[in-house]
Amino acid sequence: MPITKPAEFDLFSQTFENAFNNEQLQRVVLSKYKGTDAELKRITIRPVLLKEQPLLSFLYEYKTNHITKNLTLPEAIAFFKAEVGEQFFNTHLLTNDWEVQLSVSKKGKMLVKKYPNKNKQAVKNAEAGSHDRSKNRFVEQDRPYLRELGVTDNKSNVIPAMSRKWKQINKFIEVLSRAIDNTGLAKSSKVHIADFGSGKAYLTFAVHDYFVDKLNVETAVTGVELRQNLVDLCNNTAQKLALQGIKFEQGDVQHFKAQGINIMIALHACDIATDYAIHMGIRTGAEIIMCSPCCHKQIRPQMKSPTTLAPLLQHGIHMGQEAEMVTDGLRALLLEAHGYDTQVFEFISLEHTSKNKMILAQKRKQPRDNSALLAQIEAIKTFYGIQEHCLETLLNA
Repeated sequence: MPITKPAEFDLFSQTFENAFNNEQLQRVVLSKYKGTDAELKRITIRPVLLKEQPLLSFLYEYKTNHITKNLTLPEAIAFFKAEVGEQFFNTHLLTNDWEVQLSVSKKGKMLVKKYPNKNKQAVKNAEAGSHDRSKNRFVEQDRPYLRELGVTDNKSNVIPAMSRKWKQINKFIEVLSRAIDNTGLAKSSKVHIADFGSGKAYLTFAVHDYFVDKLNVETAVTGVELRQNLVDLCNNTAQKLALQGIKFEQGDVQHFKAQGINIMIALHACDIATDYAIHMGIRTGAEIIMCSPCCHKQIRPQMKSPTTLAPLLQHGIHMGQEAEMVTDGLRALLLEAHGYDTQVFEFISLEHTSKNKMILAQKRKQPRDNSALLAQIEAIKTFYGIQEHCLETLLNA
């Protein structure tokens, strides 16, 4: 039954409008959704500047994907009037100065709480320190590819809905830059980079830009992607920006023929595609191999629970976690046994998966005896009853 919007809603609405007009709005979160779309979880709203017009970015957060819609201030207020108390029964408004919590009871009564933002001083400190922090970024916000890919607006401000992607790009280049320093690739005359499963190529363009703009190294970057529409999109973007040395091809890692790759990247390479990517990196002598593995379908059916661990691994979720650890642990050991110093660490999860693991391998400058490592690999396989690991099979072929 529709409810009449009382004075409590007017307080929320006025605070929201004033904050937006005075550039004090941080975000609004609509939750406790009780509408007909079973996949929708909540909506997060942030201010955004597009083509010099202040708008509100509505991020519809579904269970499996997100959708963004940009509305004007009047459209946003009309949306609140129609949906708060009808579809969404909890609203949290955050400005630089205030927090407003608007909730709707089962009987349709609105309750509002307004109190000072406890983090007000932190906001001021962040604003004061933003200039200094910008100097330490590995990626500058004014890079043309960021604007073209929709990460920043025409004034080089990060679009709120893309803040997580912006953070991911910076962290990725930070990790890569250290590996570049360790391997000496910055002193190379030319570098060849392959990115398998490049998608919309945020990181592919970022890597190309880092080598060309920051390191001034002649760079050839190949993005490999199964979806032809994304291949076309990325090639058009590169052409529009007049970029040299970057191209995109339709294909997958199992069938791609490559030689002389210096950096091999494969993020969210599903199941044994990660093994094929690592194998290609090792076979071509890549100085740096970066993988973000996903599912682990090959190892899990083979695993037999050792007697001592059986009570723990009787639960499917634990067996899945164990299979992930064993699969990626063996990958790291196999890389070590084939001439790489390897790290496995937490990275920022990608937009299409909650997995947040990164395998980083850097080619060792001096060879060493790997017999002990190979013995460890065999012992682990025997312990879990594993007959075959795809990467090991590829390396032994």
